[in-house]
Amino acid sequence: MPHSPLPFSQTALLLADQDHVAVATRELSPGAVLDLAGTPLAERGTLEVTQAVPMGHKLAVRDAVQGEQVRKYGQSIGLALSPIAAGQHVHSHNLGMDPAEREHEFGTDRIRPEAPADLPRTFLGYHRPDGRVATRNFIGVITSVNCSVSTAKMIADQFRGIGALDGYENIDGVMAITHQSGCGLVPDSEGGQMLLRTLRGYANHPNFGGLLVLGLGCEMIPVESLAGNLGLPTGTYVETMTIQDMGGIRATVRAGVERIRQMLPEVNKVQREPADVSRLTLGLNCGGSDGYSGITANPALGLASDMLVAAGGTSVLAETPEVYGAEHLLTRRAVSPEVGTKLLDRIEWWKNYTAAGAGTLDNNPSPGNKAGGLTTILEKSLGAVAKGGSAEMTAVYEYAEPITDTGFTFMDTPGYDPVSVTGLVAGGATVVCFTTGRGSVLGCKPTPSIKLATNTAMYERMHEDMDINCGGIVDGTTTLEQKGREIYEQIIAVASGQRTVSEELDLGQDEFIPWHVGAVT
Repeated sequence: MPHSPLPFSQTALLLADQDHVAVATRELSPGAVLDLAGTPLAERGTLEVTQAVPMGHKLAVRDAVQGEQVRKYGQSIGLALSPIAAGQHVHSHNLGMDPAEREHEFGTDRIRPEAPADLPRTFLGYHRPDGRVATRNFIGVITSVNCSVSTAKMIADQFRGIGALDGYENIDGVMAITHQSGCGLVPDSEGGQMLLRTLRGYANHPNFGGLLVLGLGCEMIPVESLAGNLGLPTGTYVETMTIQDMGGIRATVRAGVERIRQMLPEVNKVQREPADVSRLTLGLNCGGSDGYSGITANPALGLASDMLVAAGGTSVLAETPEVYGAEHLLTRRAVSPEVGTKLLDRIEWWKNYTAAGAGTLDNNPSPGNKAGGLTTILEKSLGAVAKGGSAEMTAVYEYAEPITDTGFTFMDTPGYDPVSVTGLVAGGATVVCFTTGRGSVLGCKPTPSIKLATNTAMYERMHEDMDINCGGIVDGTTTLEQKGREIYEQIIAVASGQRTVSEELDLGQDEFIPWHVGAVT
């Protein structure tokens, strides 16, 4: 018995008129017939689904011969590995990498977004003496070497739990900043400098009102090199100690706890006061992406990013391996050839870096990404860059470099979520927005992380771990513009002290993972 035609608009999304594929917005079974009226495919009449297509995966709406570029978002996402007929499921079995080089232009698509007249332009933050404005007020126990990790956690743990900070309502917590290195490396090497830059970035972050810098005493990156030359503003309380000088772990824990207790009244004196949103730095990241990421949460976050940039603030896109294949869209937005070229230089670095490890940049997407409907890195990247909106790109930074330019910027980081976000926070991000389709649960103290779900099914399943559901963009219950405004207003609320779900669970201390590059000796 023939199936009654289903309206195409209720079953799939065609993202660009000439695309070969559409994204299924529901499970499609073989034999389903789609009515193409009102679409760029209307002359065909109907389309019969010939293979099962899971929700979020790709349905072929046009034929493609073997070796032909298959288009989504109006861009190539790969080459057909075999002939593809309209109605088929398009995925890893019939779609492979497109090795074609893309043409790179500089500054041909520069846009300066305008802020809506009614856009909120202030938040409540902690004003630091150097003019920066914090969104949280932590005390950090930062380690120079892995040998002092357990001791740092013992100190910080004395201030965690119910009642531990009673009477200090302006302090968000005491956290240990620990890592796996600090010795067995060459301090002047690329990896050594990257680690030192990351640690100094955290130590100098506006969201810390006090620091205890803790080392063992004989490491390659000593406490002095970490605590010295930080340029910390007056008002940041800093103590240093080493386990060897203090007489062992027990003595160090007792002394560390006492020094933090002495800091508490001073760090607690700062209070939230109104600040312009231009003082915010927003980190943009994604993890556990799926076929909906590039059509719901990512472009909605891009609109919020444009609003912040239009109001004078800063946003920072990251994850270099996950812009590969879409970098030509970013170079067109560069304010100068130098900015665009710096991005391309980082892409070339990554090609050499992955080749040295017997890999390629197309090793990404992950198995979870593929289960969610993403097939090639080109497809994933085209959706990922949507987080950056449309504003011109003003700067490109290396990993954990201080973010000093306003506007939309880019930081070179890996795609591995905790390493990427660690770099963003080290650079100075004071709020992070993190989109996810599969259900990533990352926290990133001392910076709050706002989780954006790409689809309603995952949000309903994991609502206790998500802050905002962007699935309504596909469900038809909201628009992209409405969700972008909601995200922007949530950024303002969180920057003003509203706790995110990851903060309610006290996540973020163990997700500090600096990028390790180079030999361990």
